[in-house]
Amino acid sequence: MMLTLLKLFWSFIKIGFTSFGGLSMVPLISHEVVTNGWMDLGEVADIVAIAEMTPGPLGLNCATFAGIHAAGMPGALTANLGVLMPTLTITAAAGIFFAKFRGSRRMEQLMTGVRPVCMGLILGVILSFCQTNYVLEGVLSPGAIFIGIADFILLAKGKCSVPLVILLSAGLGLLIF
Repeated sequence: MMLTLLKLFWSFIKIGFTSFGGLSMVPLISHEVVTNGWMDLGEVADIVAIAEMTPGPLGLNCATFAGIHAAGMPGALTANLGVLMPTLTITAAAGIFFAKFRGSRRMEQLMTGVRPVCMGLILGVILSFCQTNYVLEGVLSPGAIFIGIADFILLAKGKCSVPLVILLSAGLGLLIF
């Protein structure tokens, strides 16, 4: 059992460090689990389909299902830790870096430049979403704009929960469209 857990960890740490997430992980996951005899190709196709249907990142879901299949709950935890290792490593390194240079004048200058760039990226995403959500067949949709304004009011002023707003938006969408 311990050897299986070590192999799971090593396999999924390789996947985590050498892929870019999402569907790019599928060939690597397939190769590792088939090569190690934990699953056959049919089972890999099944876990990818299940992982796509469940909430959360594809790689993490695949690691969970493959780990459970190979070694039960300890296998799922081990595979998840392996696939998350790049994120944990980079986050820890960034935390150490920022803590070390927090008072640095250069860091302040860097952050002064980074903040507007981040705001621009966020604004770009918002504009892209607005075009996708409020322009239907090349025409600005008053119904969609109404739902968007209602959502904003419910979230900002009404302090409603996000799931409730999503449910109300779906209902309004069905009524309007």
